[in-house]
Amino acid sequence: MGVGARLNVPDRDLSSARMKVVRAAWAAKYYRKFDRASVLRIAEAVAKAGYERAAHYAEMAVQETGYGVVAHKTIKNQLSTHELLAFYRDLDLVTPRVDHDRKIIELPNPAGVIFALAPVTNPVATVYYKTMLAILSRNAIVLSPHPVAKKCSADAARHLAAAAEAAGAPSGLIQCVEEPTVALVEDIMGSDKINVIMATGGNAMVRAAYSSGNPALGVGSGNAVAYVDPSAAVDAAARCLVDSKSFDNSVLCTNESICLTLEQNRDNMVRALRTAGAHVCTPEETDKLRDYLWSDGKFNLAAIGKSAPWIAKEAGLRVNDAAKILVPVVERPGQDDVLFKEKLCPVLTLTAAVDFDQAVTFAAQAAKRGAGHSAAFHGSDTQRLVAYSSAVPVNRVVVDAPCSQGAAGFATHLPPSFMIGTGYAGRSSIGENVGPQHLVHWTKIAFGRDVPADLTGLDFDSLAQRPAAVPVAPLPATSPDAQTDLTKDALRAMILEEIRSLKGASE
Repeated sequence: MGVGARLNVPDRDLSSARMKVVRAAWAAKYYRKFDRASVLRIAEAVAKAGYERAAHYAEMAVQETGYGVVAHKTIKNQLSTHELLAFYRDLDLVTPRVDHDRKIIELPNPAGVIFALAPVTNPVATVYYKTMLAILSRNAIVLSPHPVAKKCSADAARHLAAAAEAAGAPSGLIQCVEEPTVALVEDIMGSDKINVIMATGGNAMVRAAYSSGNPALGVGSGNAVAYVDPSAAVDAAARCLVDSKSFDNSVLCTNESICLTLEQNRDNMVRALRTAGAHVCTPEETDKLRDYLWSDGKFNLAAIGKSAPWIAKEAGLRVNDAAKILVPVVERPGQDDVLFKEKLCPVLTLTAAVDFDQAVTFAAQAAKRGAGHSAAFHGSDTQRLVAYSSAVPVNRVVVDAPCSQGAAGFATHLPPSFMIGTGYAGRSSIGENVGPQHLVHWTKIAFGRDVPADLTGLDFDSLAQRPAAVPVAPLPATSPDAQTDLTKDALRAMILEEIRSLKGASE
């Protein structure tokens, strides 16, 4: 048999992913009828299962990716279970709403099938978080992890799926792509069975989600500027900055990238940072660190999620093994220094402005590199706080708290989230911390203003109910409308290709 006559073998991974989407569509159609008590029961089971294995998957994620700190990833995983559920427990996205005064009836419409991307930096926490949002909003979810974190992500998804099904959820409600590739992800994002994409990851993949033809919720990169005003308790501010920047080796996009203060406060800031466990660099060390992090004009990816001592050693710096973060010092604020860019590692650039006006001008410009994301303010001068917040192009400003956790809602009263909407400034469709409410739309039945309407005694029980038995999802391969049906010819082709590879034949 000649080369030109080789059989066209189906892409197994793509076929498998398409099958998952078909099963998810079936599960979503069934799950959207569940009542609120059933939804909460499933959510509680998933939260419990996720919490119990938070440490296990944290260790698995660090081993697989090489990013972050096990103890800190454990915390992030835990926060995405019971605490997330507690925040949204009273948010009813299931029961129809009646506004008697305005004569409007609102019926909830879940999105359907969610295709959710998970980043390598926060793989399991994102799997937990997006799964919980899907459960609470009565949607099915197909997760697509980063290839470098596919094992821990897929295992975590299977664990949550088993817990959900044991609590009465339909099979196929929670699934994960085991072998993600760029081509596969792009194919699934464009599927007409996908109702919304939750895109967390690199800018290229987020842009691809917006270009897929399907609705997408995407988030952008951050570059948080933390301004420390002379009115701040400098020691407390420094501890906050060091703890935040060292948390999970700074892989959260909400972490502080720049520490900005005034010239009059620089020496106090340096002293306080050192006391808090930071290694403040000399001019020579700053140059070495800059050269290492941007050796070829692009950020050195090897530094992502590594510890401060590890980075220091690679950069040729001698630091104490107990150093939590590295602080390169740039004398004056300006846009021409790469150290003012986002750094997903425990490196916090310190600079000082001559006055508050210059500080605000610089912060506004620096934040454009993470437009719409986050910033931080330390100090008691509320007038300056408002001026700073109005000038910086971000959608959340964290005050006297760690920005890493605060902007994500875990050290503030913002909604807990691993999707930080950057809004119009960040070229995102959403400017809030994404929650389950963003995955449900409402059909509004509106009576005419002058038309009498008796909305009492409405019975919605038939719209949302818990069926007596949960059927098993049909296998997509036998579904007449499945795009991924494996025909006899396709199966024969796959078998022949396997035999040929085993024999080492070249025909």
